[in-house]
Amino acid sequence: MAALTKHIASIDLASAKPTGLNALGVPVDETTQVKKGKLQEFLQTLDTGAVARRYQNIRITAVKTTEGGRQFSKLFVQFEVFGDDWSSVGDNTGVAYALYQGDKVLHEIQQGRVFLPYCRNWYENQYEHTIPNEVFEAITRIEFVANADEMQPG
Repeated sequence: MAALTKHIASIDLASAKPTGLNALGVPVDETTQVKKGKLQEFLQTLDTGAVARRYQNIRITAVKTTEGGRQFSKLFVQFEVFGDDWSSVGDNTGVAYALYQGDKVLHEIQQGRVFLPYCRNWYENQYEHTIPNEVFEAITRIEFVANADEMQPG
């Protein structure tokens, strides 16, 4: 049986203006802070070296804002994924994220399954996670982790 190997992409985050947040429904006011990062393309291979899954237009947006009188932070992860000629044997194992300040892990998120119902097609994925405010303050990069998986030809 073919195996999809675990691959990790590192994406740097930088302070950004609070523009383009309407599509995410973020309440913007004078307290809103934003950090963004982007990766154009990321390939995940089988243990044979063949490409089996493609991720494109990976967009990371971390936001700290006020809603209902309290400050909170959220992480938004958006990307497109393509299944090439392979599909997971069962439910796909998907992705995870590790949030860093330099080399120090601040917070880990096990996203799990991605929306990829069929191979040979592109699918949009968008996820949101609440993160501690102190993690937002310190975060400088995120590791986008494409998990290992058992695969079969599509």
